[in-house]
Amino acid sequence: MNVITQSERSRWSSVRQNKLEALRNTGRARTLDLFAGCGGISLGFNKAGFEIKAGIEIDKHAAKTHAMNFHSHLDAEQLEKHSNPHDITKLEPKDIVEELCLKGNVQEAIDVLVGGPPCQAFARVGRSKLREVYDHPEAFKVDPRGNLYLRYLDYVKAFQPLAIMMENVPDVLNYGGHNIAEEVCETLEELGYIAKYTLMNSVYFGVPEMRERMILIAYAEELDVEEVQFPTPTHFFELPRGYHSSRQVALKTINPECVHHRYIELAEPSEDLPLAITAEEALKDLPRIPDDHRCKLKKAPQRFTTLDPYPETELNDYARLMRTQWPNFSNKDSGVYDHLIRFLPRDYPIFSRMAPGDQYPEAHRVAMEMFEEALVAERNKGITINKGSVSYEELKKKIVPPYDPSKFPNKWRKMEPDQPARTLMAHLGKDSYSHIHYDSSQSRTISIREAARLQSFPDGFKFAGSMNPAFKQIGNAVPPLMSYHVAQCIREKLEF
Repeated sequence: MNVITQSERSRWSSVRQNKLEALRNTGRARTLDLFAGCGGISLGFNKAGFEIKAGIEIDKHAAKTHAMNFHSHLDAEQLEKHSNPHDITKLEPKDIVEELCLKGNVQEAIDVLVGGPPCQAFARVGRSKLREVYDHPEAFKVDPRGNLYLRYLDYVKAFQPLAIMMENVPDVLNYGGHNIAEEVCETLEELGYIAKYTLMNSVYFGVPEMRERMILIAYAEELDVEEVQFPTPTHFFELPRGYHSSRQVALKTINPECVHHRYIELAEPSEDLPLAITAEEALKDLPRIPDDHRCKLKKAPQRFTTLDPYPETELNDYARLMRTQWPNFSNKDSGVYDHLIRFLPRDYPIFSRMAPGDQYPEAHRVAMEMFEEALVAERNKGITINKGSVSYEELKKKIVPPYDPSKFPNKWRKMEPDQPARTLMAHLGKDSYSHIHYDSSQSRTISIREAARLQSFPDGFKFAGSMNPAFKQIGNAVPPLMSYHVAQCIREKLEF
């Protein structure tokens, strides 16, 4: 970043001071969401009273989802502009202001900037694929997506927001030996902000999903904020060992003896808090999908055109929040239109026999048992199928998944009803085996709406595109409830 002159600092300070006075007078915190996805961060900030002016997103389905949920009040021409995908690397802030008709010049247009630069380059799970693409032993260090946070900082400098929230995967703290979050904080301080970051798990904030994220908050010096604070947990849960291990890997770049780092350790949730929301609590009021349901009878294009009515059942607090109590997103329908699942007839019987918590090795063992039972049934009919024959392999193919259980141990997982779900990934767009429904009588993977519920998207929030894009949008999203708690902290400092 170029050297910042004293005249620039004075000009920026004047701009931010004027915006602060206007904010306190109008009570409207105009918010721009960069790398917005379908709108998980926007939804949480909207619930906290922030005004979502625009979401900038390159994926066409996610961009349309964001627009139709946050800008449906606009005329058709403006709604289409918000629905279009936008590439932040090719558009300057002034282009965004002009195209989306944000009021004022760039520095006057918004008060709050939020967003999460794409995390694929930061997440360790993607590094092997990157090595293949780049034919480089440490390709994740040179993936251009890993530099999009610099573009985010360009937009900070241009828009001069009063408050900033950045989100990413925990590995952003240890990216090729660099702590990106620390470097972002250093740059923000040069631009006139106080900035801190932490690691938050969504399960501690009322989300029925274990999802670890880096959250960075920054405030303009004009706010006179003495210390950045983060939300305190609202729910208690003992995280599995794997989540603790991943956190420790991410924190390796932070020296606890160094008082200069900007990392803040959140307080551990107290056992006196309400227990975390479980998968069953999150999903049990949604319609059942039994064997005679249309989604399981035949393969067909999955469109959001058929209403699945809510069953008559007693609602818990989470279900009420998801159905009717989320401001601006109360479900106006008597059911849901996106309760759609993947057509996986070979695997339904396997799902039914799996125990909660079982993964692919257990699923493969169950399938082999079913295959042996099928061979016995054929023998009882007087038909002998010899091992290695064409008939043997054809029958096995009909029953047993083809993946090596020693190489894909985590490919499948059946959810536990009495625990929150494990992290939903963008790979839901490819398949849903990571989240097999806990109810064996339904023997299936989760639906689009169930995935949304686990991420804390209210039922009144609609998704654009077909099934695969919808799953991908949900898997990529920031849980709105977690975003809401962050937004509440920021609102307290902005005092609007």
